[in-house]
Amino acid sequence: MRMGALNPMRKPHLDLFRGICTQRRGVNLETLEQVILLALEIAREGREGRRIGTMFVVSDSEEVLKRSKSLILDPLWGHPDEVKRIDDPNLRETVKELAQLDGAFVVSDEGIVISACRYIDASSDGIELPLGLGSRHMAAASITRQTSAVAVVVSENAIVRIFDDGELVSEILPELWMLSRYSLHLTEPYQERTADQVTVVSKAE
Repeated sequence: MRMGALNPMRKPHLDLFRGICTQRRGVNLETLEQVILLALEIAREGREGRRIGTMFVVSDSEEVLKRSKSLILDPLWGHPDEVKRIDDPNLRETVKELAQLDGAFVVSDEGIVISACRYIDASSDGIELPLGLGSRHMAAASITRQTSAVAVVVSENAIVRIFDDGELVSEILPELWMLSRYSLHLTEPYQERTADQVTVVSKAE
């Protein structure tokens, strides 16, 4: 299902996100782009004057739900799908508030935020991450290894990282000045693209 309603929100730098994940995953690129944009907003803005970290798991939602559990009563439970669309401005503000809580958001391929505050319970056996990445990144790598989902992680240092098939495949810096301050965790070869102050560094295929 294509999300044509998203087109009015498109920005010139959205093409930067194309090719981050392998096509074989079959993830709805419009949904993934909207999740990345929301993650970048959270990275830039924080909440209540502080940086926050969170995670979105996109696509293959049935399998993701099987491998996760609610940390608290799910604040999105029982609400109709039409008010839980990732392209709805009201929902996006709600997500920004909920991002202050622990756990991950589960987003369907159609762009519905199905659940919030989920604890990812996927095995980390065989997962190797670069030094400096913590438990949220390990959960992202694990769930994408065991399902066909892609994970988008917002770090408390404001960097957004994308995981696909158990690996870190992209790091997105929401401000140009961050290039000189933070070390990348991606290993070469990789490609780097910059537009509108956003820098995307992705594994070269």
